[in-house]
Amino acid sequence: MKIAVICANGKEGKLLVKEALARGLDVTAVARGENKTAATKFVSKDLFDLTADDLKNFDVVIDAFGAWSPETLPLHGASLKHLCDLLSGTATRLLVVGGAGSLYIDKEHSLCVADAPDFPNAFKPLAAAMAAALKDLRARRDVRWTYVSPAGDFQAEGERTGRYILGGEELTLNSRGESAISYADYAVAMIDEAESGRHVQQRISVVRE
Repeated sequence: MKIAVICANGKEGKLLVKEALARGLDVTAVARGENKTAATKFVSKDLFDLTADDLKNFDVVIDAFGAWSPETLPLHGASLKHLCDLLSGTATRLLVVGGAGSLYIDKEHSLCVADAPDFPNAFKPLAAAMAAALKDLRARRDVRWTYVSPAGDFQAEGERTGRYILGGEELTLNSRGESAISYADYAVAMIDEAESGRHVQQRISVVRE
């Protein structure tokens, strides 16, 4: 299996590369500047400069793009649209490192995590931008996408246990009432999905076991 990790120099991107390499997969890291990953195959290119030819030989493309400043938040939607346009009509799957703010907190799917009164105001613009990008992604029937939302507490420095609970559209809690997962265990879940391809054109979510 040939996998490309886009924006591979980020914290999650590097862990995705490491996890995929540990399983013996053929991994190409893609990022601006120099290679900061464990991959021996590297493409130094901005996401928005990628072409269809750049991605045509991969079975799976993982989008680990992230933006946090007010002026760059719209790039969540723009970057995802660009990758979808490049992969439109192909057999290549697109896996997206998503957000938790758009997970539903009611059975009717009328309220999201970001709608809760205790959701931090500082993160609302980011959650809104990522939710808008997901909404646009759901409309793409020409791309074999999967959107993977982390738990509410997404821990950059957490340990890798190799265990997680797979959820769907709703915020899932573990047996201790927690919604948390480490970046490392999220990478385990993402590469599991890359290998299995069980949730094409679906949003899934993961939480620490």
